[in-house]
Amino acid sequence: MTSTALLTDHYELTMVQAALRSGAAHRRSVFELFARKLPEGRRYGVVAGTGRFLEALVDFTFGEAELEHLRTHRVVDEPTLEWLAGYRFSGDVHGYPEGELYFGHSPLMVVESTFAEGVLLETLALSMLNHDSAVASAASRMTAVAGDRPCIEMGSRRTAEGSAVAAARAAYVAGFASTSNLEAGRRWGVPTAGTAAHSFTLLHDGEREAFTAQVESLGTDTALLVDTYDVTRGVQTAVEVAGTGLGAVRLDSGDLLGQAHAVRRQLDDLGATGTRIVVTSDLDEYAIASLAAAPVDTYGVGTRLVTGSGHPTAGMVYKLVAREGEDGTMVDVAKASAHKTSVGGRKTAVRRVVDGVAQAELVGIGEVPQHDGDDRELLVPLVRGGQVVAPTGPEAVEAARARHAASRAELPAAALRLSAGEQAVPTVFVDEQPAPATGHA
Repeated sequence: MTSTALLTDHYELTMVQAALRSGAAHRRSVFELFARKLPEGRRYGVVAGTGRFLEALVDFTFGEAELEHLRTHRVVDEPTLEWLAGYRFSGDVHGYPEGELYFGHSPLMVVESTFAEGVLLETLALSMLNHDSAVASAASRMTAVAGDRPCIEMGSRRTAEGSAVAAARAAYVAGFASTSNLEAGRRWGVPTAGTAAHSFTLLHDGEREAFTAQVESLGTDTALLVDTYDVTRGVQTAVEVAGTGLGAVRLDSGDLLGQAHAVRRQLDDLGATGTRIVVTSDLDEYAIASLAAAPVDTYGVGTRLVTGSGHPTAGMVYKLVAREGEDGTMVDVAKASAHKTSVGGRKTAVRRVVDGVAQAELVGIGEVPQHDGDDRELLVPLVRGGQVVAPTGPEAVEAARARHAASRAELPAAALRLSAGEQAVPTVFVDEQPAPATGHA
């Protein structure tokens, strides 16, 4: 076991130290993870990273090495170190299941514990859900406009190594078909794919020699990269080497729209009517949409995906919303700072669905909003009494992938437009009347 306890911020521990000294550390508390609003122009978000958080929570303990580091660097005092030595999260966590859509003020995760136990999880939860949800939200927009054409995640070299694995997982949850990242395949069961880069062609004396070596090794169903020198000549050589049963050709530069049409005509003229066209090269949801009418079969997406396509974080926060009062009852609390307000109280949430279409996000304080049989309660148990009860691992990733597809299918049609707009459905607290969802051009 490798401890995850230091994947946190210094001030989480100093807060615990001060709370232990004041006597407030053991007050029952409720923390909520949410986004005050969606990133600018986005109409919905996708929850991702929950499974990674739950796995990390299991190993969130302070062993001798972690305690010695804190002692050597005088992060906290000895009484706090003694408390940390016995730390095991023993509270409850409810949350939106991974793959579910969310909106502004959706209560994505509710942590109920003592103050000291819950506050230590703030950075761990935010770092994972902010990153993974940003990637999944971008990926969802890309797969929505790609339609039936598969998307391959290939952004590992554009981000840190750990983030690359997390991004591949998040993209798969949001509909990507595969990843180039082998660790994501091993750890999470994400299908992996890949063939060759330009360096492989440049290694050989000519394109023909490179293609021959690749086909002899990987078979004719491989994808040959045909734009190292001249695309037209590359396609001709590819079919000559592999035959008309060639699996695919890949285009990675230039005018992808014009090249795709030209390559499709050339392949058909050569008799390679079943050969697929794969396009890469700094794609995002807008570039994919621009290629909708092109004879493209597969998209490979890297940089823009793993950086959230302009929104590298989901803007989520983790706030105390209720705590035990002096008389033992729970007291709702909320931050009132300008532009950074929060709503106090332990939340529940329901997705209002009418005739299969989402109409509103109903958020209740202290009780579940009334709903009919078509509406969906959104918070599910993740941790009970410190024990993880939600599935994790590859099977959970597959379930999240299916959940994303079903949840996105409930959105009003306008929600899938790429133009900037308001969130797809309103978030309504139960003391308000839910307004009808409206589309935005």
